[in-house]
Amino acid sequence: MAKTVLITGGAGFIGSHVAVALLKRGYRVVVLDNLSPQVHGPQGQRPGYLHPEVELAVGDVRDPAAVGAALKRADAVVHLAAAVGVGQSMYQVAHYTSTNNMGTAVLLEALIENPVERLVVASSMSLYGEGLYQASDGRLAAGAVRKLDQLRRGEWELRDERGEPLTPVPTPESKPPVLVSVYALSKYDQERLCLMIGEAYNIPTVALRFFNVYGPNQALSNPYTGVMAIFASRLLNDKPPLIFEDGRQRRDFVSVHDVASACALALESEKAAGCVLNIGSGRHATVLEIAEELIRIMGKAHLAPQVNGRYRVGDIRHCFADIGAAERILGYRPQVALADGLSELVESLEGQAAQDRVEQASGELERRGLTI
Repeated sequence: MAKTVLITGGAGFIGSHVAVALLKRGYRVVVLDNLSPQVHGPQGQRPGYLHPEVELAVGDVRDPAAVGAALKRADAVVHLAAAVGVGQSMYQVAHYTSTNNMGTAVLLEALIENPVERLVVASSMSLYGEGLYQASDGRLAAGAVRKLDQLRRGEWELRDERGEPLTPVPTPESKPPVLVSVYALSKYDQERLCLMIGEAYNIPTVALRFFNVYGPNQALSNPYTGVMAIFASRLLNDKPPLIFEDGRQRRDFVSVHDVASACALALESEKAAGCVLNIGSGRHATVLEIAEELIRIMGKAHLAPQVNGRYRVGDIRHCFADIGAAERILGYRPQVALADGLSELVESLEGQAAQDRVEQASGELERRGLTI
């Protein structure tokens, strides 16, 4: 008999792709999702992109009864349920803490009573704060941060204590967390809670720190989703991508197909139990480069990125993944090149409409003093 995997938050962007990857490997898939209006719209209907073989249970991960019912037949769990958004987390503090921290606690109490063979939890690169940097003399700088006074002057790059520029390098899992947003704190809590309870109750657990995930099925009308979907939403409405700072901040953009593959590998790898692993592409690009490439692919040459020279509280300058551990332990090998992934994303947008809420979200942050 095929094993059953429960995916919490599985009707969302990443979860829908994880479901397909697992179905292809012969698993049965049950999804628990509250169909949040911010992600799925006000109707709260099953999304059309969710594979028809997926069994959807509509419920909240904070509801013990809903979690217990969904867990009854599960042999393994992929825990993706979370409120997502660095900026929004800085004023919806109770919502993020309740959904992410308490939701995970409810799930873990259910797993204590009904253990499974494997738990995979989605963590985030956001918990690193700034990525790893190197000084001109070769020293690594793991705790570098930017000061508010330099940000007010529009000095975006990090410097060491002598004022010398620091060079960003790939960030390994060994870099200590620097928790600069409520979202980052909540993802670190999710990760540590799952690993702690997993070890205590002999539930093999793997934490995957996702970097900047992109691809089809992202919620285009959610202004707190990934930067590529936000840019695409603006362009579909014939508006320029809005970019903070100078646009030269570097990120690791990883295809959702590669992330889904990593989740499947984490379920099956014996060596992965107890591990924390970066899941990225192993490459990096600037936010400005992404905006310009989307403009080109979408045929919006009359538009140019709108670089606003402002800083959002909780944002970091550079962070991209060292994926060596995932390669060694999982056999993880990213397959989707950035150019191909961007083309696939744009192709998936054909015929779609997107309600652009970016200016509204930016205004909310400014009104609360969360931009500089």
